[in-house]
Amino acid sequence: MTLALLPASLRPALDGRLPAGIDARWWGGPEELVALAPEAEIGWFDLHEKPAALTAIARAQRLRWLNTSYAGVDWMPLSDLAARKVALTAGTGLTTAQVAEFAVLTILAVAKQYRTVVRAQDRGEWLFPAPEGMRDLAGSRALVLGNGAIGQAIGRALTALGVEVLAVSRSRPRGWRHQLGAFDWIVLALPGTPETRGLIGAAELAAMKGEAVLVNFARADCVDQDALIGALTERRIAAAVLDLTDPEPLPSDHPLWALGNAHVTMHLSGIPTPASQRRAAERFIANCARFQAGEPLEAQVDLARGY
Repeated sequence: MTLALLPASLRPALDGRLPAGIDARWWGGPEELVALAPEAEIGWFDLHEKPAALTAIARAQRLRWLNTSYAGVDWMPLSDLAARKVALTAGTGLTTAQVAEFAVLTILAVAKQYRTVVRAQDRGEWLFPAPEGMRDLAGSRALVLGNGAIGQAIGRALTALGVEVLAVSRSRPRGWRHQLGAFDWIVLALPGTPETRGLIGAAELAAMKGEAVLVNFARADCVDQDALIGALTERRIAAAVLDLTDPEPLPSDHPLWALGNAHVTMHLSGIPTPASQRRAAERFIANCARFQAGEPLEAQVDLARGY
């Protein structure tokens, strides 16, 4: 029997459906996960707070396959997993629609100054004239950095709203910087890798036009956050939407909270929903059969590349 250590929260979706030969044990919290980890040959160690998950990975020396429903795996010890010959599967594609919906929601909210509208409603104030800074998406231009599933979904939605979209894949990272001044929306939907770290820094922010909005649904370290705070404070760009920040959660006195043109969405876009959890469970069940048969696993991470 192959022992699989799995989250108790997914037991209703998985129990009784795993292939014969896989013995499931269920962990219900960080302490139980860490305690049981040394027994695991298959692991699913997802926790929002990462220290216990990392401790479990380090203790799970019998591990042969680690599964996660997170799309980003840059928080994991990839080189250690590679040295131990542990296969890693990620949540690539599981939350594509919900992240894209969230991204387009925030772009529309900035374009229509919806934050101002909601606050006026809270005050019982009828706004007239319309809030300053309202704009149309139709006829605007967006640069989408990252042409994977999420980037493509964002691009399709924006195109349907009349936005002219230029998508740049991670395998073709050059050639877009000299065009930055031509775009109203710069959308980041890239994986977190050493190559994407610091992708948007002071020089890139300076190249954007004053009406530009930076929209980050990639990784916090893709953006030089201090340089961005400076650009927002001095109104050198119009606004930023930040689903990712450093640190997370942001301290209550962090300067980003006080900036009226910073829209912090608290890493909510990829939070598991019932639908995405069902998709994660179905993929895991199918991958169990592949694992037993020695076949390639769906959504397996290239540990050298980080995605």
